[in-house]
Parts: sequence; C-alpha cells; structure tokens
Amino acid sequence: MDDSDLLALAFAAGRGDHDAVTGLIRATQRQVHRFVVSLNGLDDAEDLTQETFLRAMRALPAFAGRSSVRTWLFAIARRTVADHLRHLYRRPPQAAVPDWVAVAESAGRHARIRFDDHHALVDLLDRLPPDRREAFVVTQVLGLSYAEAAEVCGCPVGTIRSRVARAREDLIAALGQDRAAG
Repeated sequence: MDDSDLLALAFAAGRGDHDAVTGLIRATQRQVHRFVVSLNGLDDAEDLTQETFLRAMRALPAFAGRSSVRTWLFAIARRTVADHLRHLYRRPPQAAVPDWVAVAESAGRHARIRFDDHHALVDLLDRLPPDRREAFVVTQVLGLSYAEAAEVCGCPVGTIRSRVARAREDLIAALGQDRAAG
C-alpha cells in the first residue's frame, strides 16, 4: 500500500471510520512490529506494537499529515519503546524461578543449538550501538528515506547518513571477525 492510500486511511480513521482503522493497522502492523523488535528485541514486541497502535489511534484525530503515516507511526513506536525501557530501568525485573542461573545457562545452550542465519543477523545488529542500529533498520530494513528516518529518530538527515554508514562498517567488521573466529 502506498503513502497516499495510507494517508487516506489515516484521515478516514481519524474521523471514526472503523474499517479504515482496521485497514490502517493491517497495512502497517508488520513494519511497526519489525521496528519495535529492532529497538527492543522480541521480548514484549507484541505488547509494544499493540501499545503503539493504541497511542496512534488516540492521536489519529489530530494527525495532520505533515509526515507520512509510516514515519508518524515509527515515531510513536520509538517513544513507546523508550517509555517501556525507562519503566524497566526504574524497576529491575525479579527472577520468578528459584534457580535462575541454571535456567539462563540451559536457555543459552538451547539457543546455540538452534542458531541459524536469522539469529546471526539479529546478533550482528544487536552488536551495533543503539543509534546506529535504529538508523540502519529504519532505512535499510524498513525502507524509509533518510529524511523520513531523520524525522522518526529526531535528528538531522546528515546524522542518519553517518549512522547508517558507520553501521555498515561495523557490520562488515563484525562479520569478518565472526568468519575469522570460525
């Protein structure tokens, strides 16, 4: 679905059209979910994606269309994840199992057994500094332009270009190190 179709859905949804709300969510949910996963990992991704859309639906009546719908949603998702992380850091989680060390070690062994290309890519992306990972995923995975990415990330276009270039360099170096390590 192109930007003009999404814009029409967003305006209709903002006026209370329930079918437009459904269409807008269906058209953008995968990309928003992927973006949330890139920022926070798989933990809580479903909940954070849902929270993003709840916030977006509350804000739809005020949506003026000054940016693309995807850019607007990614900005909301970014703030949703940031709020979630702030909440987590204020309240560290407590282990719900008596022997958390054994559970963590067994999960680590199990994860290595099922390691595949997808996990290798996620691992490489996780090694990037958060600002570079965000810029790389938004432009190279989700396909936003540098201008849209700058709007989502809240920084100048030149900063996005720099972060993406450095992320590429970091990924190439990390891949080379992994291959050299065997």
